[in-house]
Amino acid sequence: MLKKILLSPWTALITLFLIVGLRAADPSFVESVRLRYFDTLITSKAPTVNNIHTVNIDEAALDKYGQWPFPRDQYAGIVKDLYARGAGLVVFNVLMAEPDRFKGDKAMEAAMLQYPVILPNVPSETSKNNPREAGAAIMGPEYLDTVIQYPGIIANLPNYEGLAIGTGTVNTLPEIDGVNRRVPLVASVDGTLYPALSLEVLRVVAGDPSFQIKLNELGVEKMRIPQFGPVTTDSLGRVWIDWSQKSQSSSLAKLPKDFRGAVVIVSPTAAGISNPVPTALGPVHPHELQAAVVGTMFNGVNIQRPDYADFAEIAALLALGLIIILLSRWTYVGLVTTVAGIATSIGGSYWLFVNHNMLTDATATALGLILVALHVYGVKFVSEFLQKQQIKKQFGTYLSPDLVAQLQRQPELLQLGGNEQELSIMFTDVRGFTTISEHYGKDVQGLTKIMNRYMTAMTKAILENKGTLDKYIGDAQMAFWNAPVNNSQHAKDAVRTAFQMLKALKEFNEEVKAEGVPAFGMGLGINTDTVVVGNMGSDQRFDYTCLGDGVNLASRLEGQSKPYGVKIIIGPKTADAVLDTYQVVELDLIAVKGKTEPAKIYTVLEKFDESDEKIHKQFLEEYRKGNWNTAHKLATDMRHSWQGELAHYYDAMIDRILEYKKSPPKNWDGIYRATSK
Repeated sequence: MLKKILLSPWTALITLFLIVGLRAADPSFVESVRLRYFDTLITSKAPTVNNIHTVNIDEAALDKYGQWPFPRDQYAGIVKDLYARGAGLVVFNVLMAEPDRFKGDKAMEAAMLQYPVILPNVPSETSKNNPREAGAAIMGPEYLDTVIQYPGIIANLPNYEGLAIGTGTVNTLPEIDGVNRRVPLVASVDGTLYPALSLEVLRVVAGDPSFQIKLNELGVEKMRIPQFGPVTTDSLGRVWIDWSQKSQSSSLAKLPKDFRGAVVIVSPTAAGISNPVPTALGPVHPHELQAAVVGTMFNGVNIQRPDYADFAEIAALLALGLIIILLSRWTYVGLVTTVAGIATSIGGSYWLFVNHNMLTDATATALGLILVALHVYGVKFVSEFLQKQQIKKQFGTYLSPDLVAQLQRQPELLQLGGNEQELSIMFTDVRGFTTISEHYGKDVQGLTKIMNRYMTAMTKAILENKGTLDKYIGDAQMAFWNAPVNNSQHAKDAVRTAFQMLKALKEFNEEVKAEGVPAFGMGLGINTDTVVVGNMGSDQRFDYTCLGDGVNLASRLEGQSKPYGVKIIIGPKTADAVLDTYQVVELDLIAVKGKTEPAKIYTVLEKFDESDEKIHKQFLEEYRKGNWNTAHKLATDMRHSWQGELAHYYDAMIDRILEYKKSPPKNWDGIYRATSK
């Protein structure tokens, strides 16, 4: 029942409600994505070149006029030069809050008496000088606290404030991601409302003595300049910057001959004097941002985001998501509806901006619909996949599941036969199985369950290390590496698997001992050799396995792990392949049962110890020479070597040496001939 519920497309309602809830909560990352989308809309407009000119006090200007700040008699000369070149209005965006150290204030004051100049002031933590009284007609002054507040303001010297045709604040208010997209046109300082520099430019150009603003408990309701008209803002008095409004730019060191009555904004841009501010276009200097704002208002571009936009977008997301879920029972109808819904949300948003300058968010709706559709069709896919897996599982009851998957891709592999290939073959066996069987007695089901748990834990290590599980043989396992997929590191992967299996066995034993079950032991044998691998069996029943003398030796090596007192025994080719990664320790030269030719056998340790290895080689040398007393002493001394990991091995060798001392073997050639598997 639970499976049927989980595989129902209606579970996509959970995804839909989570997305709607996330959009309604509007965390910072959702807002940031929305703002980035608005950047794309706003910056996609074709450019409009306005009669606004920015003049940069850049590095070239510093080379021409000298160290910054310039003497103010030079400021006066700059103002006169700009008007001589046809400037319509000069906005001198340089704060003059202290007297000129070069005694040039009189010259600048004389220039301002002759020519109209707008000056900046700067909101700050503290106030300095007295700014000129703003020309503002305020309706609802009791709501001044709803606009942007600053504790202080730094103004120009009183003479400059009085002579300026207008002064305005230079301030920004970045969005949550630090990007400036909207600029406040007003700010409140100690109960007094001050216009932004861009608003002051608009007022002076319009020839109005003041601007009008209406406030309510929510903030700015309306704002206008009588001779110009209403200015659309949000409740904080901010306007969206239309970055398609372009100004012309030049260096103070290379001015145009004729400004043709342009508004000219002069500001420093040299490195270390002015810091760019982040915008949708990237970093720009403050006066470039002011020029774009002035152009936005000059051309009456009222980019706006309606108060109801959030609610409308959430409602659209919910409605379209429900429609997709309802129509998903018809696969292609649901897919077409999803594509149509996404296209409508994006296309509609773009159309509203192009035709009405209205910002609406398509990202939450489009991404939300995509996630809902992915959930719906993901569930449908999983449901169909599980049905196919059920069929595959049925075949897997008499064929290896890995082989079934391979046969689905390559049916020609159904032919019997195999190829010669070098493999690393592993055999494992449970130690102490008799004790475990006695523990369960007649509880065969209990014994079966514990063995299944053991096999599951051991098999996991094989599969995780690119091994192929060949078969289970009672309480034993057979696996190999380098087939059917080639693996150049097959010997190392096999040994790594062995260590991982031993660690998994330790964890398994901790679990079963807590349940009162005797601990499991395990022996492993690994041999690397060229054998035949492929589909073996009959026309009616076959399996993917390997055959050969190397396979038999791997089985014999596992059988010798118990008498040699080690957990892992590896063959010579395996030892050669892993000796740069693991400590390889030679155990003996042995002729296993059923074989006449001897083979060196080894064990592996995870930590290297060159001094222990040197003494161990000396032990083997004395042992093979038949120097039993010396070999006995060395073996006894070595019991604690390698942190005691080979103590049982040395005990076994000591027992053998003591037996040889009593009954010396005839024609001793250093080869131990095993009499059991």
